[in-house]
Amino acid sequence: MSVAKALFNSHSYLEYRKIVSDLLSEGKSTGNEQSEDLLHYSTLNEARLKRLDKTIQVSEEVSMKLKGLKNEYIWLVIAEGWCGDAAQILPILNKMALETNKIVLKIIFRDLNEDIMNHFLTNGARSIPKLLIIDKQTGKVCGDWGPRPEGALNLIKNYKATHGVVDEEAKTQLQMWYLHDKGLSVQNEVTEMMYAVKDCACV
Repeated sequence: MSVAKALFNSHSYLEYRKIVSDLLSEGKSTGNEQSEDLLHYSTLNEARLKRLDKTIQVSEEVSMKLKGLKNEYIWLVIAEGWCGDAAQILPILNKMALETNKIVLKIIFRDLNEDIMNHFLTNGARSIPKLLIIDKQTGKVCGDWGPRPEGALNLIKNYKATHGVVDEEAKTQLQMWYLHDKGLSVQNEVTEMMYAVKDCACV
């Protein structure tokens, strides 16, 4: 796994947004696979990103904790434009990173970075988004988070246990969960993790 290679291929949040938007204007989604469904999800996500960029607010408590970090970190997120969870989570991580000079947010596309993705599977799956917390000084990965906050994970797990499948209704319920949560679960879980890794030896 080459963290340096992944960082070399990474984009700022604004660059990522532009790549996704430019592809959409050509009728394409990001990633190796192209389909009507993925294009549809990408279009929905573009609207979500625009809305969340305007509405998401970082809580005062989280802001203070982020400003209080001692070390400097890179947040490297593995994502794709068609991923609904990524569209919900990236604007939050972007706003959090802007709260402090200790964090730089970078984003890479999953299908273009299989090497690093395969090191951070979730139950054997290439689930995204995945946030890697990298110590800026050493370039080592200190921790990872994702693909979604605990409340959202439980919602999908329970729905699958009841219905045996994750269908459009499940996806609708998931988006409603994100809407009501207002980004607070992501903020709290990621900030908690930052303080768990702050003394990380990064071995």
